[in-house]
Amino acid sequence: MAATDFDLLIIGGGINGCAIAREASLLGLGVLLVERDDLASHTSSASTKLIHGGLRYLEYYDFRLVHEALAERERLMAAAPHLIRPLAFVLPHEHAVRPWWLVRAGLWLYDLLAWGSSLPRSRGLRKGDVAYTAPLKGGERGFVYSDAFVDDSRLTLANAQDAAANGAEIATRTALVAARREGNTWRATLSDGRSVTARGIVNAAGPWVAEATGLLGVTPRAGVRLVKGSHIVVPRLYDGDHAYILQQPDGRIVFAVPWQDGFTEIGTTDVPVAAPEDAVIDDAEVGYLCDAINRHFVTQIGAADVVATWSGVRPLYDDGASEAKAVTRDYVLELDEDGPPLLSVFGGKITTARHLAEEAMARIGPSIGVRAHPVTRARVFPGGAIPDFATFLAQVRERYPFLGRQRSARMAHAYGEQLWTMLADVRSIADMGPELGGGLTAVELGWMRAQEWAVTAADVLDRRSKLRLVADAAMVAAVERAMEGKAPSLPTVRLE
Repeated sequence: MAATDFDLLIIGGGINGCAIAREASLLGLGVLLVERDDLASHTSSASTKLIHGGLRYLEYYDFRLVHEALAERERLMAAAPHLIRPLAFVLPHEHAVRPWWLVRAGLWLYDLLAWGSSLPRSRGLRKGDVAYTAPLKGGERGFVYSDAFVDDSRLTLANAQDAAANGAEIATRTALVAARREGNTWRATLSDGRSVTARGIVNAAGPWVAEATGLLGVTPRAGVRLVKGSHIVVPRLYDGDHAYILQQPDGRIVFAVPWQDGFTEIGTTDVPVAAPEDAVIDDAEVGYLCDAINRHFVTQIGAADVVATWSGVRPLYDDGASEAKAVTRDYVLELDEDGPPLLSVFGGKITTARHLAEEAMARIGPSIGVRAHPVTRARVFPGGAIPDFATFLAQVRERYPFLGRQRSARMAHAYGEQLWTMLADVRSIADMGPELGGGLTAVELGWMRAQEWAVTAADVLDRRSKLRLVADAAMVAAVERAMEGKAPSLPTVRLE
C-alpha cells in the first residue's frame, strides 16, 4: 500500500469513535481521531448512566443484543471498577402494564442470558425489603434485579486515553472539512489547516453520521433515525443506593437513579426529532417524567423541583419501526469499498461500544491490510487496575485524609489508580493549589487540561467532574479564569 499519514481516520469523539480508536491503536495501527467539539460532548454524556443488558429489549425478541450487552456488562465492570459499579434495581408491580408472570419470565430469561455473571440473580420483593418499598405508594409486590451504573463521559475519556497511550492522536476541537478518495487512499482536510491521508475512514459521528457522509462524498445505504432522550434531576427522592425501573401506561419504562450526593436522576424520554441540535428538553418531557414519578412515589414532584436536566439525541439505525420506543438499539456497520474503505456506524449503545469496536476492526481491517483480532476483551482501562474499589478508597483516604470523605470518593471514582500519579507530589491540602469551589483544586484542573483534553469550563464542570450541579456563579467564574491560563506541562500517563 502507498505510504499514508495514518492507517485510520476516525470521525467522532463519542463512545463509539473512542472505542474504535482504542481497538485500532492496540492492533498497531496509526490512528487519528477528530472531534469538532469535546470528547463525549453530545450523546455520550447524555445517557441514563447505565451499563445494562436492556431488560425491555426482550419484549422485541432482541435476545442477541441482550446477551451481548450482558457479556459486555461483566467485562466492563472488571475493566473499570472505578467508573462502573453494581446497582440494584427495584421493579414495582404496582401500576404494571405487563402481567406479573410475564415480568417474572422476562427476569428469568435475563438471568439466563447473563449466566455466570458476578451480579446477584433477580428475585421477588420481600416483606423485609422496607428500604425498597417504603418510598413507593403501592404494596410490596415487585422484583429486584441487578445491572450497573457508569460515568458515561469518563468511560468515553478512558477509551481515548488508552488509545492515546498506544500511539493514537486524539484531536479535539478539530472538524473534518472535506475528504476525497485519491487512488488507494483518502485525503482529508481538517479545520486545523492540515491535509492528511489515511488508508481508511471510520464515520462514527453519531447523530451527525449522515452529515459526515456528505462531506466524504458518499451516499449511505442505511438511514439514521434521531430520537431525543431527556433526563431531569431533583432532590433525592429516597434513601439508599438502589434504583427504580417504573412501568408507564404507554408501555415505556422510566428509571430513577441515585445521582451524586443528595439527588435523583430520572429518565428517559423517546421523542423523534429532525436534527441533532434539537437535544433540548421541553415542558412536555418534564411533565412526562414528573408524572412517572408521581404515579409511583410517595414524594411528589413538579417542574419547580427540577435542579438540572440533560438531553441527547440517539442516532438509531432506521429499521422502519413505527414508534421511537420500538426502534432497535442495536448497531449497524456499513462498509463502502468503492475505493479506499469507509465504515459508517449507525446506532449502538454505551454498553456495547467495546464489542462494536471489535467488530468494526474485523470489518474494515482486511480492506486496509490488517488482520484484526480481539485485543481489549480482558484489558483494563486507565486507572482500572483495582481488585477491590472499597479497599482502594480506604487507601486513598488513609494517604490523603485532607481530601475529606466526599471529595476523596469523587476523585477515587473519577481517576482510579491514576490518582496516585496526579497526587504524587501532594503532601497536604496546600499542595493541591488554589481552591476553585466544590472541592475542585488547581492540581485536579491541571490534570484535566494536561491529560484529559479539557479546554473549557464546560469540559471540566459538565463532563470531567460533574460538579456543575453544585457550582455557583463564583465557582464557574473561577474555573473559567483558570482555564484561560497557560496549560501546565505534565507527563502523559502511559499503560504498560
